Amino acid sequence: MTRCRQRPTPRAWRVAAATAVLVLLGGHPIPAQDAPPQPAQPFDTWLTALIAEARDRGFADDLIEAALAGLEPLERVIQSDRSQAELTPGFEQYRSRRMSDATVRQGRELGREHAALLSRIEQEYGVQRRFVLAIWGLESRFGAIQGRVPIFQALATLAWEPRRAAFFRGELFNALTMVRRGHIDVATMTGSWAGAMGQTQFMPSSYLEYAQDFDGDGRRDIWTSTTDALASIANYLRAHGWTSRETWGREVSVPPSARTVIERDIPRRASGCSARRDMTERRPLADWDAMGLRLAGGAPLPTADLAAGLVDVGERQFLVYPNYDALLAYNCAHYYALTVTLLAERLR
Repeated sequence: MTRCRQRPTPRAWRVAAATAVLVLLGGHPIPAQDAPPQPAQPFDTWLTALIAEARDRGFADDLIEAALAGLEPLERVIQSDRSQAELTPGFEQYRSRRMSDATVRQGRELGREHAALLSRIEQEYGVQRRFVLAIWGLESRFGAIQGRVPIFQALATLAWEPRRAAFFRGELFNALTMVRRGHIDVATMTGSWAGAMGQTQFMPSSYLEYAQDFDGDGRRDIWTSTTDALASIANYLRAHGWTSRETWGREVSVPPSARTVIERDIPRRASGCSARRDMTERRPLADWDAMGLRLAGGAPLPTADLAAGLVDVGERQFLVYPNYDALLAYNCAHYYALTVTLLAERLR
């Protein structure tokens, strides 16, 4: 999981950017720890209070019985949550594990198979198809891997465990709302260890706000409907500022003289997504060009009237445009967002 950090020193900047990779839930950035953790009370005591709150919120007894009665915490969920903070792979290792040649081939095949659908999505939401395909591939291997953990058990475990209790408690009530509204039933509501669901790996709050019924069957089905899932990804990006008039950014080379200026003079941006604190402020491409930055192959930067921020993940550096922020909104991690962009370029 991402952590709150002090402003990085110049030497620590690349390391900070490289290690901001730890939110692995699509469709909802997980916040840093709510507060210093307190010892968890006995789960049965906690669950009794949760059920009482659910009744106070107006959830029916039969729904509470089906979703919450008799739950027990899952130790492997707690261990997965805690171990996330210790994962610090290098960018190339992260990217190569998720962007194999087989993934690229499958993405291209699916792009051809769903060409008509993707055209409709581009027209409706203004999101280029290659980015929709890339997120689909990274989140669930194009729908093949969606997770089998019972959602209510996973969310209850994380809401009881103190690290991010407030966030996951809210997601638990959002999951109850999903069932109450008839979007899915308790028995088939499974997903990742942290409560992300479907081909999109949406958290319940993201499902309620962004999931789409694009096939017109009356159900927003991100689990079995590829049509709904891909439209939901595009809707999420559009809602977070994506525009088809621009792309995401470009890989660049940064001369040593520019690094000195960048590290000394450009503040990190305050944001709810901690990964954004490891980007520079955006400035016109002409300014970066004057500092000596070049495209990765050595060519000059474009002359477009665009502002770009610099992301440095150690091995590679990138100038990123405002569309990149929508990818960080989907998953607050530079390794993730950059891998989406590189996969999207392979799927062009």
